[in-house]
Amino acid sequence: RLSSKENKGEKCFAVVQVPSILPRFTELPADGDTRCFILLEDIITDYLEELFELHEIKAVCPFRITRNSDLTIDEEADDFMYEIEKSIKRRKRGRPVRLELLQHTDEDTRKFLIKALNINENGIYEVQGPIDLTFFSKFANIPGCEKLCFAPIRPTTPPGDFFGYTDIFRAIREGDRLVHHPYETFDCVVQFIAQAAEDENVLAIKQTLYRVSGNSPIIASLIKAAENGKQVTVLVELKARFDEENNINWAKKLEKAGCHVIYGLTGLKTHCKIALVVRREEDGIRRYLHLGTGNYNDSTAKIYTDLGLFTCNEQFGADASSLFNVITGYSRPPEYKHFIVAPHGMRSFFEYMIRQETENAKKGLPSGITVKVNSLVDPKIIELLYEASKAGVRVQLIVRGICCLIPGIEGVSENITVMSIVGQLLEHSRIFRFENAGNPRIYMGSADWMPRNLDRRVELVFPIEDETQKARAFGILDTMLSDTTNARFMQSDTSYEHVDLRGKKKISSQLTFYHEAQARLKELQSIEKDSVLIPIHSAEE
Repeated sequence: RLSSKENKGEKCFAVVQVPSILPRFTELPADGDTRCFILLEDIITDYLEELFELHEIKAVCPFRITRNSDLTIDEEADDFMYEIEKSIKRRKRGRPVRLELLQHTDEDTRKFLIKALNINENGIYEVQGPIDLTFFSKFANIPGCEKLCFAPIRPTTPPGDFFGYTDIFRAIREGDRLVHHPYETFDCVVQFIAQAAEDENVLAIKQTLYRVSGNSPIIASLIKAAENGKQVTVLVELKARFDEENNINWAKKLEKAGCHVIYGLTGLKTHCKIALVVRREEDGIRRYLHLGTGNYNDSTAKIYTDLGLFTCNEQFGADASSLFNVITGYSRPPEYKHFIVAPHGMRSFFEYMIRQETENAKKGLPSGITVKVNSLVDPKIIELLYEASKAGVRVQLIVRGICCLIPGIEGVSENITVMSIVGQLLEHSRIFRFENAGNPRIYMGSADWMPRNLDRRVELVFPIEDETQKARAFGILDTMLSDTTNARFMQSDTSYEHVDLRGKKKISSQLTFYHEAQARLKELQSIEKDSVLIPIHSAEE
């Protein structure tokens, strides 16, 4: 807020943009071991009088606005990609939906911003300290600040399930393989597509891509596969929020290489994570699958926790072919043998499974529900979980982010616990366990319990049926539930509290998984080293 020196009393306002090209903070000279830093907006504030020499500075307020980033797209347009590109350009001019400013902001300045931005009062957030705290992450790269960083979690290479194998297809033929990222390297997924691209017996590759890295080795392999004469079909979801531009560029490169590219389905986002490789073998055609909980993104795979299943189970392969027929053509959704697919069947499946646990509890049979998701907001699912709790079903929920269910309400949700694990890595995997009257069933996949996932997206949840991998999946959930370091539990007043460590062991589930992966690989290496060497004799001996 300014006041003119020449025309006394005349009030005006000026907005100074903080340049994003400059560092957010600068280190200042300091004595001894002390280090001092100043924010860019504070430097600008200190020099405002030089910028507005003809005015007197009356008040200064750093602020930030968030614009509506939803794209308005005509999905029936002849050129869908062009429509997306036009919408991206309009995003920078989207309607302001949030205003962040400092507490105790000058009242005149506050009113000016509200009027200028035409923002509702409930869209105003007053903060106590600096706005946009992401700048703190930059300290990790400053020399002398190493002690502020976590010790890195470096993936084991190869994952235990692929130890001793150079032929990834042989490994999958011999049994289902489960990988846990980033404790185990994502390179096995990259190599799965890379080997398929070069293998002369591979006939086709089909894959869904939602978010990929800026220099994706998976896309490079898909391009190589097309150049090698294989049939390559890729669904690139152009409506993936904030990745639209990146995905458009990849889609064009894939098309140029000869891949068959689909841009998604009208009215739906394709969020499932699946890759299908069709291979000709001595005993016929075999389908190899990778099914995941996370994106085919080699960059985020280093900091997101996700799970992936490799299998050549023929019934899974048949379901995969049916799913690709739906998302790449005009097929009606089939009756899947093992897959649970949204938007036609996933909601009804989960509702049935929760009701079944409720009925089992009423009959005195073993019952229980353990679920790990990123968000839980679906009203119908929440209602059914409350009913299950009232029937005596023990419900354990691991929800990293938004959770609209409230645990611990007398007569409603006494049997429900809600924990959130926020640690060094971003929890991203989705896992669903149902006790099923003493014969537990476990599923993994791409869907959270939100209306958008169950009703407005193509999502995939798949069962873990191999007994060895089922036991491992159960163990993963048990380890998470035992976390006492990064876990917080929701109270009945919706607040969260850390675990009371008195009398309890300090356990970080993320570090436990990391150490287990390392120990498993070392054990396999030791076994290989100590194995008996058998000499090869000639046939004449």
